Amino acid sequence: MPTVDDILEHIGEFGYFQKQTFFLLALLAASFAPIYVGIVFLAFIPDHRCLSPGVAELSRRCGWSLDQELNFTVPGPGPAGEAFPRQCRSYQVDWNQSALGCVDPLAGLVSNRSHLPLGPCQHGWVYDTAGSSIVTEFNLVCANSWMLDLIQSVVNVGFFIGSIGIGYLADRFGRKLCLLVTILINATSGVLMAISPTYTWMVIFRLIQGLVSKANFLIGYALITELVGLSYRRAVGIFYQVAFTVGLLVLAGVAYVLPHWRWLQFTVTLPNFCFLLYYWCIPESPRWLISQNKNAKAMTVLKHIAKKNGKLLPASFQSLRPDEEIGEKMTPSFLDLVRTPQIRKHTLILMYNWFTGSVLYQGLIMHVGLAGSNIYLDFFYSALVEFPAAFIIILTIDRIGRRYPWAASNVVAGAACLASVFIPDDLQWLRVAVACLSRMGITMAYEMVCLVNVELYPTFIRNLGVLVCSSVCDIGGILTPFLVYRLTNVWQELPLVVFAVIGLIAGGLVLLLPETKGKTLPETIDEAENMQRPRRNKEKMIYLQVKKQDIPLN
Repeated sequence: MPTVDDILEHIGEFGYFQKQTFFLLALLAASFAPIYVGIVFLAFIPDHRCLSPGVAELSRRCGWSLDQELNFTVPGPGPAGEAFPRQCRSYQVDWNQSALGCVDPLAGLVSNRSHLPLGPCQHGWVYDTAGSSIVTEFNLVCANSWMLDLIQSVVNVGFFIGSIGIGYLADRFGRKLCLLVTILINATSGVLMAISPTYTWMVIFRLIQGLVSKANFLIGYALITELVGLSYRRAVGIFYQVAFTVGLLVLAGVAYVLPHWRWLQFTVTLPNFCFLLYYWCIPESPRWLISQNKNAKAMTVLKHIAKKNGKLLPASFQSLRPDEEIGEKMTPSFLDLVRTPQIRKHTLILMYNWFTGSVLYQGLIMHVGLAGSNIYLDFFYSALVEFPAAFIIILTIDRIGRRYPWAASNVVAGAACLASVFIPDDLQWLRVAVACLSRMGITMAYEMVCLVNVELYPTFIRNLGVLVCSSVCDIGGILTPFLVYRLTNVWQELPLVVFAVIGLIAGGLVLLLPETKGKTLPETIDEAENMQRPRRNKEKMIYLQVKKQDIPLN
């Protein structure tokens, strides 16, 4: 019988219905950006110093400027410019005593102030910022700085668990149901995080957001991919990820306008409740319905798509049933991802490439960063780099295919990292240019793995395959800070050498995958196993059915 792709060729591969659905799901993709990287603004770390009782009153009495107050009352930087003493230690001095003068208040206590004892900040901190962040509200600095790391760690833990668990549920109970449930949980937990009275409650709600938000993003990706025709599948996959980049740009602007973390969290979370209206706008995936032997419902969805697109469904396609090898309802299993040799190979290579994308994407940002000290502009510029990567993919993916641009992007990212090691510091412009090249390369690779991951699995385990493989990037996200900061202590350029090796290996492994250009999505395990072989018999069978007289349904 005809496949969904065959029917979409007649009723519209990317008609009015698919365009409307893509726009709605693209909004969902953009809303994921504040959760994935919003910690940059929610928990920014301003310059800070110990709060010392009596200093403010002494400063007012003496008429000091801020620079004078810092010079007289705050310890200087430690060895080699280390800021730790200045931010986390204070002079053990009673600043309320009347014997302190205004010219040099510490001169009367000791001839050399470096001999004064230093102690931890016992009365809190003073933060040099007009706004507020999680750091400033809960004092997540100095000895408590690990609590900030925990906030981002629990999100990645949530991504990892949610990707696997909800991915299974989406293949078992449907894309639409899981999409709506995750939207509701994500929006609710995001609001509760904004009003959390304590650090502990905030971490709990942050974890819940992590459990559902990434799975929500990837379910939307799988859903739009399954609703469009073959010739448009790659374009919507790429632009769905471009929507995430747009979300990054919008986030930078909103964060600039709202420098207070609770209001920022409210603002980026509340629109998620509007996505619950998708119950009436977005149907269940007809491919998933067919894989579950719900043929009548699948035909209802396809007729609705035809109506919205202003097309009539040919009579030869009025009945739709799965291939004969799917005689019973298919239940997804984790073992299906490794049971057969080709799918097992696909799974392992895809996992490694997800890991590579995460480590290099986040690691390059941590290691190189951007020039300047404006957090909003730095973030904005770094997001702009992702647009050229998307357009390069669009220009090459149909002309060359998936494998070679994907492999080349990994190789370019790895080679650029290696080249950076040998560029001298005085050629800063060249280092920045090569860093941008490596960032562009890994962005392309990251977008490609998401696109090809969908194309390599049969329908009934497609969502599970995407979410399980992509969950490995969360492990990479957890390890990346250690790779960057620990290896930098050994040698400043050592992380780049590690990134180069990881990227070059990923590029080689990609060449072992089958080319998916121009191929229909596999519906069964056998089709996924034989993707490198032409399916001539099936093509002939479909051709004969298409040649039947097409009588539009009334």
